Amino acid sequence: MAYIIEGLSPQQFERFIGMPDGELAAYNAIRYAVSNKPGFPCRITLEDSDPGETAILINHYSRDEDTPFRASHAIFVRETAVAPARFEDEIPPVLRTRALSLRGFDAAGMMADAMTTEPGGAEEGLLKLFEDPRIVEVDAHNVARGCFLARARRA
Repeated sequence: MAYIIEGLSPQQFERFIGMPDGELAAYNAIRYAVSNKPGFPCRITLEDSDPGETAILINHYSRDEDTPFRASHAIFVRETAVAPARFEDEIPPVLRTRALSLRGFDAAGMMADAMTTEPGGAEEGLLKLFEDPRIVEVDAHNVARGCFLARARRA
């Protein structure tokens, strides 16, 4: 089963990059000085930010369809991210070492199946969900905090 996992477009976060903290607060966003790795997974580069970098914590709609599964949650984006990562038939770094909730969606944006995986189990879980022909996308979320990490789609 061929699949693609892409980071979010940095253009949707451009206005926040370098914005003063007081202005970020008006958008319910916060700038963090990255202090540890892992801990600040960037949704653009799909890797953990490095200590010394800055990342913005902001609310993001991971599912914006008009379904009961419309969803938003806090995500981190690196202020230095310039291009979205793209992984073909490969698991990005942010998904390799975390316990995940994998949620499979059909073409109408309805959840068809879901599962959890232990660290290191992302690809096995992803491929299992894609065995179901109804599933066209799989969203990966952190198990512990529930935030959206990335989306896989059939290639």
